[in-house]
Amino acid sequence: MQHNDIWRALDALAAENGLSASGLARKAGLDPTAFNPSKRTGPDGRARWPSTESVAKVLSATNTGMDAFASLITGAAMNFRSPVRAMRRIPLIGLAQAGSAGYFDDGGYPVGAGWDEISVPEIPDPNAYALEISGESMEPVFRDGDTIIVSPGAPVRRGDRVVVRTRGGEVMAKELLRQSARKVELSSLNPAHPNYSFDLAEITWMHRVVWASQ
Repeated sequence: MQHNDIWRALDALAAENGLSASGLARKAGLDPTAFNPSKRTGPDGRARWPSTESVAKVLSATNTGMDAFASLITGAAMNFRSPVRAMRRIPLIGLAQAGSAGYFDDGGYPVGAGWDEISVPEIPDPNAYALEISGESMEPVFRDGDTIIVSPGAPVRRGDRVVVRTRGGEVMAKELLRQSARKVELSSLNPAHPNYSFDLAEITWMHRVVWASQ
């Protein structure tokens, strides 16, 4: 194990969580400069190692197991059950575009040629897609420029953050408050905006948000 292997693994872990090295340090409750390139060598030019405490805090903050972190160090294939997995490319559009015709089929799966692509941590759903948030209507949960990963195949439960498309063509990101045989109740992520209640027949599809950049 070499000095550069550890730092490369930390950089990879940051990227897989949609963060910079500074963002990863902040997420772990560390000084934002803790992982800066200037901190990786001493004044005498000798290599510095991140402390065990720093690594432990990073793994805790990102819900990453030691086996997954070891895989990042060695470059070995990721454990499929680990929260940190190999990268894959999935389709991406802006949330504001998602209500337009031609981007989803009747089942809510992405279709058409109008999508961009983004590299994200591997997730099991082959139909997963990404939406880029625009505007301030979903703050403080999602901010302008954030990317959310949506899984049509993931089970949806009360309290989950979801993307919903109505039969009127509107696509919105909300939190599922309650779903009955007749109604779907959604909570707005921004408390300044109202909650919504729809008859089940008014909903075309509802997909769970499984990952978000910060």
